[in-house]
Amino acid sequence: MTADPRFMDAALALAARGLGRVWPNPAVGCIIERDGVVLGRGRTADGGRPHAEAIALAQAGAAAQGATAYVTLEPCSHHGFTPPCADTLAAAGIARVVVAMHDPDIRVDGRGIAKLRAAGIEVIENVREAEARRLQAGFVMRQSDGRPIVTLKLAATLDGRIATASGESRWITGPAARAHVHATRACHDAVMVGAGTARADDPALNVRGFGEVPQPVRIVMGRNPVPGARLRGPGGPLWLLHKEGAAIKEPGATLLPCPVDATGHLDPRAALSILGARGLTRVYCEGGGRLAAALLGAGLVDRLDWYTAGAAIGAEGRPALAPLGLARLADAPRLRLEETRRLGDDLLHRWVAH
Repeated sequence: MTADPRFMDAALALAARGLGRVWPNPAVGCIIERDGVVLGRGRTADGGRPHAEAIALAQAGAAAQGATAYVTLEPCSHHGFTPPCADTLAAAGIARVVVAMHDPDIRVDGRGIAKLRAAGIEVIENVREAEARRLQAGFVMRQSDGRPIVTLKLAATLDGRIATASGESRWITGPAARAHVHATRACHDAVMVGAGTARADDPALNVRGFGEVPQPVRIVMGRNPVPGARLRGPGGPLWLLHKEGAAIKEPGATLLPCPVDATGHLDPRAALSILGARGLTRVYCEGGGRLAAALLGAGLVDRLDWYTAGAAIGAEGRPALAPLGLARLADAPRLRLEETRRLGDDLLHRWVAH
């Protein structure tokens, strides 16, 4: 039907509101509609439950009988903490379900759609599939590769410096760019820095300026990470990725031992696998230069948000990236420019992996 893309767009907009709030579950949106009238709407609730379909059906009530449900991800088919959403839709008398994409979770992966059809419900698949896949990139990556997607954020001068030689970095970019960073933090499950950045900058890594919002997990990654005072203050849970065997004592923090690579630093791929096993789907990495280079060099950066300020520090300043050890230009990591945006006097270039 010609209205299907329009209602699916509305369901996708609902789903996007759950990013950073629902892990380890996917952020799903659902619209219940009949004759052009929206009867119910819902997104996966904070913490992952109730599911979007249950919320939308509760709003629609008895009017859901004979209606169409627009769901951004294939309804689940297995019993977990809640009954299968495919069964719930069928019990409500839904006549037609429009699905944006299949659920890659091996417990579902086509079984939800099969359940709906077995119940006599018409199912239309792959409406706005590309948009849904972009939204679910973290959930899909965790299912396929066992790790969260990584957004690497760098704020640098025109000459690619993130601090002066003495380490001063507040503030390279202006208020608009910094507000955008906080908004971006809010739609990720976790914010991560290296141990050097945690020592030098004493960051809080929380979301500020948006009222009462769920706070992301705060992660420090290093052989022997020591959080500063601000990381011990208000904010989301504190996780420390550290070298196996290191004697770490940090009351209140979750300690995550990680193997090292050939350089003696924590293996970035192993670290992300550990985070994926803990349920994370979207990680926002705010550096510093060595961690940024390690992730980029290992091909583990799925999106790069590069904020550029109209200032120059010079060669004595600290570079945005530590050495990558490249001998040939052909070996340089390559990304595709997705977006350029002006933020006050600064620029954001958003790059994505090919």
